[in-house]
Amino acid sequence: MSSSRSGGGGGGGGGGSGSKTRVGRYELGRTLGEGNFAKVKFARNVETKENVAIKILDKENVLKHKMIGQIKREISTMKLIRHPNVVRMYEVMASKTKIYIVLQFVTGGELFDKIASKGRLKEDEARKYFQQLICAVDYCHSRGVYHRDLKPENLLMDANGILKVSDFGLSALPQQVREDGLLHTTCGTPNYVAPEVINNKGYDGAKADLWSCGVILFVLMAGYLPFEEANLMALYKKIFKADFTCPPWFSSSAKKLIKRILDPNPSTVCPPSSLHINLLYFFPSLE
Repeated sequence: MSSSRSGGGGGGGGGGSGSKTRVGRYELGRTLGEGNFAKVKFARNVETKENVAIKILDKENVLKHKMIGQIKREISTMKLIRHPNVVRMYEVMASKTKIYIVLQFVTGGELFDKIASKGRLKEDEARKYFQQLICAVDYCHSRGVYHRDLKPENLLMDANGILKVSDFGLSALPQQVREDGLLHTTCGTPNYVAPEVINNKGYDGAKADLWSCGVILFVLMAGYLPFEEANLMALYKKIFKADFTCPPWFSSSAKKLIKRILDPNPSTVCPPSSLHINLLYFFPSLE
Protein backbone atom coordinates (compact mmCIF):
# COMPACT_ATOMS: atom_id res chain seq x y z
CA MET A 1 0.00 0.00 0.00
CA SER A 2 1.51 3.31 -1.00
CA SER A 3 1.02 6.67 0.62
CA SER A 4 1.86 10.07 -0.77
CA ARG A 5 3.47 12.61 1.52
CA SER A 6 5.14 15.65 0.00
CA GLY A 7 3.69 18.70 1.69
CA GLY A 8 1.05 19.86 -0.83
CA GLY A 9 0.88 23.64 -0.80
CA GLY A 10 3.20 24.49 2.04
CA GLY A 11 2.54 25.46 5.62
CA GLY A 12 3.90 27.92 8.15
CA GLY A 13 4.65 31.56 7.54
CA GLY A 14 7.46 33.62 6.10
CA GLY A 15 10.02 32.81 3.48
CA GLY A 16 13.40 33.79 4.77
CA SER A 17 15.90 35.58 2.58
CA GLY A 18 18.96 33.33 2.84
CA SER A 19 18.79 31.71 -0.58
CA LYS A 20 18.37 33.68 -3.80
CA THR A 21 18.15 30.80 -6.26
CA ARG A 22 15.89 31.66 -9.19
CA VAL A 23 13.54 29.33 -11.07
CA GLY A 24 11.87 31.21 -13.90
CA ARG A 25 10.29 34.27 -12.33
CA TYR A 26 10.41 32.80 -8.83
CA GLU A 27 13.01 33.36 -6.14
CA LEU A 28 13.36 30.28 -3.93
CA GLY A 29 13.47 30.50 -0.14
CA ARG A 30 13.42 28.01 2.71
CA THR A 31 12.24 24.40 2.58
CA LEU A 32 8.65 23.99 3.79
CA GLY A 33 8.40 20.23 3.64
CA GLU A 34 10.14 17.14 2.33
CA GLY A 35 8.81 13.76 1.26
CA ASN A 36 10.27 10.64 -0.33
CA PHE A 37 10.11 12.01 -3.85
CA ALA A 38 9.65 15.77 -3.50
CA LYS A 39 10.79 18.85 -1.66
CA VAL A 40 8.49 21.86 -1.21
CA LYS A 41 10.08 25.31 -1.02
CA PHE A 42 8.73 28.74 -0.26
CA ALA A 43 9.16 31.08 -3.24
CA ARG A 44 8.25 34.59 -4.32
CA ASN A 45 7.17 35.74 -7.77
CA VAL A 46 9.67 38.55 -8.44
CA GLU A 47 7.24 40.27 -10.83
CA THR A 48 4.05 40.25 -8.74
CA LYS A 49 5.68 39.76 -5.27
CA GLU A 50 3.16 36.95 -4.68
CA ASN A 51 4.23 34.16 -2.29
CA VAL A 52 3.95 30.61 -3.65
CA ALA A 53 5.05 27.08 -2.74
CA ILE A 54 7.08 25.16 -5.31
CA LYS A 55 7.10 21.36 -5.28
CA ILE A 56 10.45 20.23 -6.69
CA LEU A 57 10.90 16.73 -8.08
CA ASP A 58 14.17 15.19 -9.26
CA LYS A 59 13.62 13.72 -12.75
CA GLU A 60 16.15 10.93 -12.25
CA ASN A 61 14.49 9.89 -8.99
CA VAL A 62 11.02 10.02 -10.62
CA LEU A 63 12.17 7.81 -13.51
CA LYS A 64 14.04 5.40 -11.22
CA HIS A 65 10.93 4.78 -9.11
CA LYS A 66 8.63 4.65 -12.18
CA MET A 67 6.70 7.66 -10.88
CA ILE A 68 6.30 9.53 -14.17
CA GLY A 69 2.70 8.34 -14.66
CA GLN A 70 1.78 9.41 -11.12
CA ILE A 71 3.35 12.87 -11.55
CA LYS A 72 1.58 13.39 -14.88
CA ARG A 73 -1.71 12.37 -13.25
CA GLU A 74 -1.16 14.74 -10.34
CA ILE A 75 -0.53 17.64 -12.75
CA SER A 76 -3.51 16.69 -14.96
CA THR A 77 -5.70 16.46 -11.86
CA MET A 78 -4.72 19.85 -10.48
CA LYS A 79 -5.30 21.48 -13.89
CA LEU A 80 -8.90 20.24 -13.69
CA ILE A 81 -9.59 21.66 -10.24
CA ARG A 82 -10.22 25.22 -9.18
CA HIS A 83 -12.07 25.43 -5.88
CA PRO A 84 -11.71 27.65 -2.78
CA ASN A 85 -11.09 24.57 -0.61
CA VAL A 86 -8.39 23.01 -2.80
CA VAL A 87 -4.76 24.14 -3.04
CA ARG A 88 -4.40 25.78 -6.45
CA MET A 89 -1.71 24.93 -9.00
CA TYR A 90 -0.46 27.95 -10.96
CA GLU A 91 2.00 26.44 -13.42
CA VAL A 92 4.50 23.66 -14.11
CA MET A 93 8.09 24.19 -15.24
CA ALA A 94 10.99 21.85 -15.95
CA SER A 95 14.76 22.00 -16.27
CA LYS A 96 17.07 19.22 -17.49
CA THR A 97 17.08 17.60 -14.06
CA LYS A 98 14.02 18.92 -12.15
CA ILE A 99 10.23 19.33 -12.38
CA TYR A 100 8.77 22.39 -10.62
CA ILE A 101 5.07 22.51 -9.69
CA VAL A 102 4.06 26.03 -8.58
CA LEU A 103 1.31 25.95 -5.96
CA GLN A 104 -0.70 28.34 -3.84
CA PHE A 105 1.18 29.12 -0.61
CA VAL A 106 -1.01 28.22 2.36
CA THR A 107 0.16 29.81 5.61
CA GLY A 108 -1.88 28.17 8.38
CA GLY A 109 -0.19 24.75 8.49
CA GLU A 110 -1.73 21.27 8.53
CA LEU A 111 -4.98 20.43 10.28
CA PHE A 112 -3.03 17.46 11.69
CA ASP A 113 -0.67 19.83 13.56
CA LYS A 114 -3.62 21.73 15.01
CA ILE A 115 -5.04 18.53 16.52
CA ALA A 116 -1.61 17.25 17.59
CA SER A 117 -0.83 20.47 19.48
CA LYS A 118 -4.27 21.50 20.78
CA GLY A 119 -6.15 18.21 20.95
CA ARG A 120 -9.67 17.57 19.71
CA LEU A 121 -11.82 20.33 18.24
CA LYS A 122 -15.19 21.51 19.47
CA GLU A 123 -18.01 20.10 17.39
CA ASP A 124 -18.90 23.46 15.79
CA GLU A 125 -15.32 23.91 14.59
CA ALA A 126 -15.08 20.29 13.40
CA ARG A 127 -18.38 20.77 11.54
CA LYS A 128 -17.00 23.87 9.79
CA TYR A 129 -13.93 22.01 8.53
CA PHE A 130 -15.99 18.95 7.60
CA GLN A 131 -18.37 21.08 5.52
CA GLN A 132 -15.44 22.59 3.65
CA LEU A 133 -13.88 19.15 3.15
CA ILE A 134 -17.13 17.70 1.77
CA CYS A 135 -17.55 20.71 -0.56
CA ALA A 136 -14.02 20.20 -1.92
CA VAL A 137 -14.34 16.43 -2.26
CA ASP A 138 -17.78 16.62 -3.88
CA TYR A 139 -16.42 19.18 -6.38
CA CYS A 140 -13.42 16.93 -7.19
CA HIS A 141 -15.77 14.01 -7.79
CA SER A 142 -17.92 16.16 -10.11
CA ARG A 143 -14.72 16.69 -12.16
CA GLY A 144 -14.01 12.95 -12.20
CA VAL A 145 -11.17 13.22 -9.68
CA TYR A 146 -10.81 10.86 -6.68
CA HIS A 147 -8.19 11.93 -4.11
CA ARG A 148 -7.53 8.51 -2.48
CA ASP A 149 -5.28 9.80 0.31
CA LEU A 150 -7.48 12.11 2.40
CA LYS A 151 -6.13 12.57 5.94
CA PRO A 152 -5.50 15.56 8.25
CA GLU A 153 -1.86 15.76 7.08
CA ASN A 154 -3.14 16.57 3.58
CA LEU A 155 -5.57 19.26 4.78
CA LEU A 156 -4.00 22.70 5.08
CA MET A 157 -5.46 25.90 6.52
CA ASP A 158 -4.96 29.42 5.23
CA ALA A 159 -4.51 32.53 7.41
CA ASN A 160 -8.31 32.82 7.76
CA GLY A 161 -8.79 29.21 8.83
CA ILE A 162 -10.15 28.14 5.43
CA LEU A 163 -9.43 24.48 4.71
CA LYS A 164 -7.45 23.56 1.58
CA VAL A 165 -7.15 19.98 0.33
CA SER A 166 -3.62 19.24 -0.89
CA ASP A 167 -1.41 16.47 -2.27
CA PHE A 168 -3.13 14.81 -5.22
CA GLY A 169 -0.17 12.45 -5.74
CA LEU A 170 -2.34 9.31 -5.43
CA SER A 171 -5.45 10.72 -7.11
CA ALA A 172 -7.32 8.89 -9.87
CA LEU A 173 -8.85 10.25 -13.06
CA PRO A 174 -11.79 8.84 -15.08
CA GLN A 175 -9.46 6.95 -17.47
CA GLN A 176 -8.31 4.80 -14.54
CA VAL A 177 -11.84 3.52 -13.93
CA ARG A 178 -12.13 0.04 -15.46
CA GLU A 179 -15.00 -1.41 -17.47
CA ASP A 180 -16.67 -2.56 -14.25
CA GLY A 181 -16.93 1.14 -13.26
CA LEU A 182 -14.47 0.67 -10.39
CA LEU A 183 -10.91 1.58 -9.44
CA HIS A 184 -8.50 -1.25 -8.61
CA THR A 185 -5.28 0.28 -7.25
CA THR A 186 -4.82 -0.29 -3.52
CA CYS A 187 -3.44 2.96 -2.13
CA GLY A 188 -3.89 5.45 0.68
CA THR A 189 -2.95 5.55 4.36
CA PRO A 190 -4.03 2.39 6.26
CA ASN A 191 -5.91 4.05 9.16
CA TYR A 192 -7.98 6.17 6.73
CA VAL A 193 -8.58 3.65 3.96
CA ALA A 194 -12.02 2.14 3.19
CA PRO A 195 -12.57 -1.64 3.62
CA GLU A 196 -13.35 -2.15 -0.08
CA VAL A 197 -9.98 -0.62 -1.06
CA ILE A 198 -8.13 -3.24 1.02
CA ASN A 199 -10.38 -5.97 -0.38
CA ASN A 200 -8.76 -5.93 -3.85
CA LYS A 201 -12.08 -6.45 -5.66
CA GLY A 202 -12.46 -2.92 -6.99
CA TYR A 203 -14.00 0.14 -5.36
CA ASP A 204 -15.98 3.29 -6.08
CA GLY A 205 -13.51 6.19 -5.71
CA ALA A 206 -16.17 8.59 -4.40
CA LYS A 207 -17.33 6.21 -1.67
CA ALA A 208 -13.74 5.39 -0.68
CA ASP A 209 -12.99 9.12 -0.35
CA LEU A 210 -16.13 9.58 1.74
CA TRP A 211 -15.00 6.85 4.16
CA SER A 212 -11.74 8.79 4.66
CA CYS A 213 -13.78 11.95 5.32
CA GLY A 214 -15.70 10.05 8.01
CA VAL A 215 -12.46 8.98 9.68
CA ILE A 216 -11.22 12.59 9.52
CA LEU A 217 -14.42 13.88 11.16
CA PHE A 218 -14.01 11.31 13.95
CA VAL A 219 -10.36 12.36 14.48
CA LEU A 220 -11.26 16.06 14.56
CA MET A 221 -13.85 15.54 17.29
CA ALA A 222 -12.19 12.71 19.25
CA GLY A 223 -8.52 13.66 18.99
CA TYR A 224 -7.64 10.04 18.14
CA LEU A 225 -8.27 7.52 15.34
CA PRO A 226 -11.40 5.29 15.23
CA PHE A 227 -9.29 2.36 13.93
CA GLU A 228 -5.85 1.91 15.44
CA GLU A 229 -3.79 -1.24 15.94
CA ALA A 230 -0.02 -1.80 15.95
CA ASN A 231 -0.53 -4.90 13.77
CA LEU A 232 -1.70 -4.14 10.21
CA MET A 233 -3.87 -7.26 9.87
CA ALA A 234 -5.57 -6.51 13.20
CA LEU A 235 -6.19 -2.94 11.94
CA TYR A 236 -7.73 -4.23 8.69
CA LYS A 237 -9.94 -6.62 10.67
CA LYS A 238 -11.35 -3.64 12.62
CA ILE A 239 -11.84 -1.63 9.42
CA PHE A 240 -13.62 -4.53 7.66
CA LYS A 241 -16.13 -4.75 10.52
CA ALA A 242 -16.23 -0.97 11.15
CA ASP A 243 -15.34 -1.88 14.72
CA PHE A 244 -15.20 1.49 16.47
CA THR A 245 -16.92 3.33 19.33
CA CYS A 246 -17.83 7.02 19.40
CA PRO A 247 -16.75 8.79 22.60
CA PRO A 248 -19.53 10.02 24.92
CA TRP A 249 -19.00 13.71 24.07
CA PHE A 250 -20.12 13.23 20.44
CA SER A 251 -23.62 14.62 19.84
CA SER A 252 -26.30 12.23 18.59
CA SER A 253 -26.18 13.98 15.18
CA ALA A 254 -22.42 13.42 14.89
CA LYS A 255 -22.72 9.77 15.95
CA LYS A 256 -25.46 9.11 13.39
CA LEU A 257 -23.50 10.78 10.61
CA ILE A 258 -20.22 9.00 11.34
CA LYS A 259 -21.98 5.64 11.55
CA ARG A 260 -23.65 6.34 8.19
CA ILE A 261 -20.33 7.16 6.56
CA LEU A 262 -18.23 4.43 8.21
CA ASP A 263 -20.50 1.74 6.85
CA PRO A 264 -18.40 -1.28 5.78
CA ASN A 265 -20.92 -2.10 3.02
CA PRO A 266 -20.20 0.29 0.10
CA SER A 267 -23.58 -0.47 -1.51
CA THR A 268 -25.42 1.24 1.37
CA VAL A 269 -23.07 4.24 1.79
CA CYS A 270 -24.49 7.55 0.61
CA PRO A 271 -22.33 9.72 -1.73
CA PRO A 272 -20.75 12.99 -0.46
CA SER A 273 -23.36 15.10 -2.24
CA SER A 274 -26.20 13.17 -0.58
CA LEU A 275 -28.92 15.14 1.15
CA HIS A 276 -28.66 12.70 4.04
CA ILE A 277 -25.35 14.25 5.03
CA ASN A 278 -26.56 17.82 4.54
CA LEU A 279 -29.78 17.32 6.50
CA LEU A 280 -28.36 15.12 9.21
CA TYR A 281 -25.29 17.10 10.14
CA PHE A 282 -25.13 20.51 8.52
CA PHE A 283 -28.64 21.31 9.75
CA PRO A 284 -29.24 19.09 12.80
CA SER A 285 -32.50 20.93 13.59
CA LEU A 286 -34.03 19.33 10.46
CA GLU A 287 -33.59 15.76 11.75
